Amino acid sequence: MGYPTKVQRIQRKTSEQWYVNFPAALAAAMEFNKGEVVEWIVQDKNVLTLRRAEASKAKQAERRAKKKR
Repeated sequence: MGYPTKVQRIQRKTSEQWYVNFPAALAAAMEFNKGEVVEWIVQDKNVLTLRRAEASKAKQAERRAKKKR
């Protein structure tokens, strides 16, 4: 299932930033943690892949969070 999302651009006097947000349901399904590092990979002009930078660290953080509960 796809999640349509708009690309946003913030233009300032000396710079600009681009944002792509994804739904909370998708973040929950992926079990993202706050502050987790991800990496964008350009496959081609139509495909942009988001990958966890270090899957092992993400799993470690998840385990620590579960132990604190």
